[in-house]
Amino acid sequence: MKLGLGLYRQMLTPGNFRFAKQAGATHIVAHLTDYFRDSVIPASKARGRGWGVAENEPWTYEMFRDLKSAAAAEGMEIAALENLNPAHWHDVLLDGPKKKQQMEGLKRLVRDVGRAGIPCIGYNFSLAGVWGHTLEPEARGGAESLGFHGGPEQTPIPNGMVWNMVYDEHAPEGNVGTVTHEQMWQRLTEFLKEMIPVAEEAGVKLAAHPDDPPMPSFRGAARMIHQPRYYQKLLDIVPSNSNCMEFCVGTLAEMTEDNIYDVVDRYSKTGRIAYVHFRNISGKVPDYIETFVDDGDTDMIRVMQILHKNGFKGVLIPDHTPRMTCDAPWHAGMAYALGYMKAAARMIGAEE
Repeated sequence: MKLGLGLYRQMLTPGNFRFAKQAGATHIVAHLTDYFRDSVIPASKARGRGWGVAENEPWTYEMFRDLKSAAAAEGMEIAALENLNPAHWHDVLLDGPKKKQQMEGLKRLVRDVGRAGIPCIGYNFSLAGVWGHTLEPEARGGAESLGFHGGPEQTPIPNGMVWNMVYDEHAPEGNVGTVTHEQMWQRLTEFLKEMIPVAEEAGVKLAAHPDDPPMPSFRGAARMIHQPRYYQKLLDIVPSNSNCMEFCVGTLAEMTEDNIYDVVDRYSKTGRIAYVHFRNISGKVPDYIETFVDDGDTDMIRVMQILHKNGFKGVLIPDHTPRMTCDAPWHAGMAYALGYMKAAARMIGAEE
C-alpha cells in the first residue's frame, strides 16, 4: 500500500508537495476544480452560489504534464485527478443540449490525462454533490470537523448549478426539478458505456465516489451510490478494470445498510478499487460527524488489514480530517492522520 495526500487546486504548490513527503506520503491526489476561487466561504457554510463559479477554461495536456513534473520535482507522484469541473460536464449530468459536445471534451481530457502519465480520474456522478454539512468543534478535544445533522432545508437545485457550483451565472429563473433514480442510472450508463472504452485505450481508470451525504435523494435529485450494493450495480454496467471505485471508507460507513468490514472485504476482492479515502466517522446518515482516524466507529486498522489481505496495493489518502487547534490546523490534522496510517501499514506488513 502507498500513502497519499489530497490537495485542492490552490494547494498544489512545491511547499505542500514537500509537506506530503515529510509526512510520509509518496503520492498526490489533485483537485483541479478551483473551489471557492471567488469566495472565502468555507464549504460547510456555502449557500446560494454554493462553492463558487466554475471556471470554464479547458483542462489541457500541458496542465497535466506540468502538474506531474512539479510533483516529481519534490519526489511525489500524481496518483489521480479528483472530481471533474462542473463547467465541463453539466449537461452530461443533466442530459442537456450540450451533452454530446461535452462528452467529446471529456474524451479528449481522458486521452490527455493518459498521455501525461496520470493513471486515474475520480468523479462523482451527482447533481447536488456534497452539500449540507456543518463545520463545528465536534471532534475529540473540540477540533473543528465536518458533520451532517439532517442538513438545512433541501431547496431545489437552481438552473445553472450542478455539484454545488454555478456553471452559468445567466441561467433563466427556475430549478432543475425532480430527477428520478431511473433517469440518473440511465445517464450514468450512457456515460460509462461511451467513456470506458476511451479510458481503456488511454490507460486511465475512471473511479466513482459514493454519494456523501448518502441520502436516497437530495434537493429533488436522486442519488446514485447511497448504499454499498449500488457499487456492484455500477461495476456491472461495464465489466472493465477501467470502471473502478474511488472507495471512500467514511462515506460507506455513514450508510445504513451492511457492515463496513464486509463491504471492504467484498469490494476489495474485485480488484477494482482505484484508490481509497481512508476516513473515520461516528454515527450514520442522517446524523454523523467526521472524526480523527483513531477515534470513530470504525476500526481503521482492521479496514487496512482487510485491504492488505485481499491484495490491494494502491494509494490511501486521508481525504479530510478534523482541524487541530494550532497555527496550521489543516496541515496538523493531515500529518496526524498520515503518521497513524504509516504506522498501521508498517505494523501489518503492508507498507511499500
